Amino acid sequence: MIEFRNISKVYNNGTEALHNINLKVEKGEFVFIVGSSGAGKSTFLKLITCEERPNEGQIIVDGIEITALPKRKIPYFRRKMGMVFQDFRLIDHMTVYDNVAFAMRVVGASGRVIRKRVPYILSLVGLQHKAKQHPNELSGGERQRVGLARALVNNPSIIIADEPTGNIDPALSFEIVDLLSEINRRGTTILMVTHEHSLVKHFHKRIIQIHSGEIVADTALAQMEAERAKAQEQEEIIEEEELYTSPEEIAEDIIEEDITSEDYEDGDYEEEIPEEEVYTEADFEDLDSGDETFEELAGDLAEESEILEEMEELEAEENEDDSVDFLSSDEESEFDFNLDDLDLDDIDIDEDYEIGSDSSEDEE
Repeated sequence: MIEFRNISKVYNNGTEALHNINLKVEKGEFVFIVGSSGAGKSTFLKLITCEERPNEGQIIVDGIEITALPKRKIPYFRRKMGMVFQDFRLIDHMTVYDNVAFAMRVVGASGRVIRKRVPYILSLVGLQHKAKQHPNELSGGERQRVGLARALVNNPSIIIADEPTGNIDPALSFEIVDLLSEINRRGTTILMVTHEHSLVKHFHKRIIQIHSGEIVADTALAQMEAERAKAQEQEEIIEEEELYTSPEEIAEDIIEEDITSEDYEDGDYEEEIPEEEVYTEADFEDLDSGDETFEELAGDLAEESEILEEMEELEAEENEDDSVDFLSSDEESEFDFNLDDLDLDDIDIDEDYEIGSDSSEDEE
């Protein structure tokens, strides 16, 4: 809504009112401008309303660069704003109603719109029953509320209040700021210059402190830094939580996955799922199989499987025959003879015979 870029203001007498001011006020903010007398608060407001022009820098208000705004356009620009002054600046010979309606007549509002709008605004500040009275018949707080009604009547997007509570009782000061706060809740941006610290402490709004033409404190910046630090701290906590594995989680994983403690020490544990081996015809292309095709190899494997099955059957049959006495006397055999009939003395035994010899003599 309002932005100052490297703004400096030096008056003709050589007084430097503002020095290198950089500031941004967002739409809908309520900002207190505080500082001692001569700090540069009033100059700050005058630059926004184009009563003064800066020597250096740029000022942007509601998207308009006003630093070099032509004088003929300044009245139209100021319609975006409502002003509340410390000394009220009411027209004494006009009634309360006419003081408020005058601000609408200046901008060319029709009588019908004025008759509808003014009573509504007076009721908003609690002065509908004072509409026909003159300013000198009102208290200080009531006159300031008339000034506030006049600032509101054209529905501005910004209200600038220059020490609006300076000439009223402390109790009424809170009443005026309460009204401004209510207006702010409806979306209007509020800039209020004040020296009353009790108001600033009571209403928790953004505070900008100006000293010797420079911004020395801004609660918005402090809050941003605090939020940034808090966010960074939160990120660090989350990161630590992600790196930390509780003993309970480790125990549960060991039970479920049979994981050893070394897996956690390495920090690289990942469950490995063995890949299923799938063989295709391409896997056999590099085999040293001569001219045999894949189908022929498959046939050989099937034939080999059948041979193995036959061998297993024969082995099973032989195992069954082991329980039968070999060359039983009750069975006929082409080798039907009795060991007692053999004359072992007639057999020549070669004492040099070696078992396993391949010589022709051994074969004989």
